[in-house]
Amino acid sequence: MILKRRPLLALGLATAVLVAVLVWAVPFVARAFPPRTVRMTAGPKDSADYELGERYRGALAKRGVEVQLATSTGKAENLARLKDPKSGFDAGFVSGGLTTAAESPGVASIGTIAYDPFWIFCRDIPEPVQFGSLAGKRVSIGPDGSATRFLALALLHLNRLDRVIVPLPLALHAGSEALRKGEIDCACVLSFAEAPEVRVLLADERVTLMSFARADAYVALFPYLRKVVLPMGIGDLAANRPPHDVILLATTESLLVRKHTHPAIQYLLLQAAQEIHAGAGMLQKAGEFPRPEPVDVPLSDEALQFYKSGGGFLQRHLPFWLWVFASRLLIVLVPVAGAIYPLVQLIPAAIRFEVNRRFGLLYAELREIEARIEEPGASPKALEEELDRFETEIRKARIPESYARSIYTLKHHASLVRERLARRGLSPT
Repeated sequence: MILKRRPLLALGLATAVLVAVLVWAVPFVARAFPPRTVRMTAGPKDSADYELGERYRGALAKRGVEVQLATSTGKAENLARLKDPKSGFDAGFVSGGLTTAAESPGVASIGTIAYDPFWIFCRDIPEPVQFGSLAGKRVSIGPDGSATRFLALALLHLNRLDRVIVPLPLALHAGSEALRKGEIDCACVLSFAEAPEVRVLLADERVTLMSFARADAYVALFPYLRKVVLPMGIGDLAANRPPHDVILLATTESLLVRKHTHPAIQYLLLQAAQEIHAGAGMLQKAGEFPRPEPVDVPLSDEALQFYKSGGGFLQRHLPFWLWVFASRLLIVLVPVAGAIYPLVQLIPAAIRFEVNRRFGLLYAELREIEARIEEPGASPKALEEELDRFETEIRKARIPESYARSIYTLKHHASLVRERLARRGLSPT
């Protein structure tokens, strides 16, 4: 109804909506582009996690994004950084079992990327090494705040050994060196099977590796743990190290992000994870990782979409920066189109309304001149001038060409009034 009765008002409202949408769209599109730098927290400088971070840095560099890699004491510190919204970190490697969704509301997962086996290497302890063999021994359990220490203390406590060992807060490299030199008896390690320190210890004939015979029980008690089997001889086939299959407990390592991390950055991290982790390894089959396994925190929306369909259509078919712009532009175009559509329909109606209004005013003026012809004492000269002025006004009126017929009709009606003026004998000619 407003379109017919008050088209100018409707046009003004639609224009105001369009302006408001454009004011909103400009900063929205400006914010659409992802940052060109990502802060990632990895691990100690010479650790497998830091090396992994370097691989992510290389993968994202190919797509024009710089990864600022930071060292840490380990996965527990990585988690603490991601939980802190003021830390400035966007992503990091974290082992399962360190947190919950309630404890880390600002953190999401983009999937598990590898097994993180828990190794207990010992020397001068005859096989089979059992937890009871550690009583009274000097055991490296990892530095304070590390995931290694968290899991080692949990398992030692469960076996009532946490008070009968000599715990040493050594990091992976220092613990490995101390064990090979005979300065400690055992070293607890939470790291990839492909980590250099792990490979060295597996091949060392002086070192034995504990097998978790009751792995199923531990998995039942700690749902974030997995049971994996290290094949005989995989450390050194010539020396047959280890000399038998070894059952290990493993956490699944996840790549976690802050929930505010730009969706495009998350997508790039997922692409990099596919490139880096899809191959086979000591403990995993080809294509096993990355996978949509929310261990401690839920998967992000971007990760869910990625694992479900490989990403959106634009992500799969356009270069990175182009699909980011196109996806945001589509979001902007919907409200813009919604505002433009009524404008397109309102403009012709508004033009008709305005032209009809002008014709109405002109006809009202012509009727007034005609009415004055009948008035006693009317001045013929004044009326003639009024008609001249009126015809000039018609010629100068800004009326669309499509209304030419109406203009000629109005001129004809003006000439009829002039003729009537002449017939009344009021014309000076």
